[in-house]
Amino acid sequence: MTASEGGARIGRTAARPERGVVAVGGSDAAEFLHGVVTCTVKTVPLGEGRFGALLSPQGKVLFDFFLARVEEGFLIEVARERVADFVKRLGFYRLRAKVEIADVSHEHDVFVTWDGAAPHRSGAVAFVDPRLAALGTHLIVPTTDGLSADTDVAAWHAHRVHLGVPESGIDFELGEYFPHDVDMDDLAGVDFKKGCFVGQEVVSRMKHRGTARRRVVHARAVAAAARPPAGTEIEAGGRGLGTLGSSIDGVGLAMVRLDRARGAMDAGAPITAGGVELTLALPEFAHFGWPEAGGAD
Repeated sequence: MTASEGGARIGRTAARPERGVVAVGGSDAAEFLHGVVTCTVKTVPLGEGRFGALLSPQGKVLFDFFLARVEEGFLIEVARERVADFVKRLGFYRLRAKVEIADVSHEHDVFVTWDGAAPHRSGAVAFVDPRLAALGTHLIVPTTDGLSADTDVAAWHAHRVHLGVPESGIDFELGEYFPHDVDMDDLAGVDFKKGCFVGQEVVSRMKHRGTARRRVVHARAVAAAARPPAGTEIEAGGRGLGTLGSSIDGVGLAMVRLDRARGAMDAGAPITAGGVELTLALPEFAHFGWPEAGGAD
């Protein structure tokens, strides 16, 4: 790491080749996006990003993304393997809106910088991760820029796991979970005051009725060197509690039923994954808590 031109320490930078970029422009772009995705769009200023999702009408997360305003409209960072489907899905909702939607992944590279300032690059779109500032800064740069990474992306994932932040495609599969299940409501991914968006009725009902039972929490192995693989079932007393996600050096993430986990902890039953004993804890950013009493279905 070196000092930047302004004297700030430059952070660690990792390439994200698995991330693609979609451009949305046109006179109706802000209004259009604002009406279909979970995050606020119309008031996003230049230089800032938003974390959000496009849901199914049933309220499940089909695509999660980062959105940044640029002079020509918006750039949306999304999983590269999902870009074509994302563009198609947005087109389905476009109707008569004056909007242009295009896959521009071939024109941009995506990086993330953390543990220090992001390198200044002319023509780059840079924004602090809207989920947690500690996650770092996203950089969307022209492919001609020549920016190179100085750190493997595995180091950033380790940083993410220690902060308790889940990643789609690793900790959960898209199309299977509600925003609450994957902590999007506590990670600035859903604006419940913005009005309608696709799936809004279901998600708002879950919030106001407090019916979200599954959450992503921290799962720490009692034996620090143990690292059960992602997808390993978590159980206690022969009863399934959920599944393990990312794991690094004995610290991992887990999608669990809060009521069942609380019941196991209250009963003093060992919680295990693949024979490895775990302790469960809420991430520091969580506004949700353990149920008052566990075990009910």
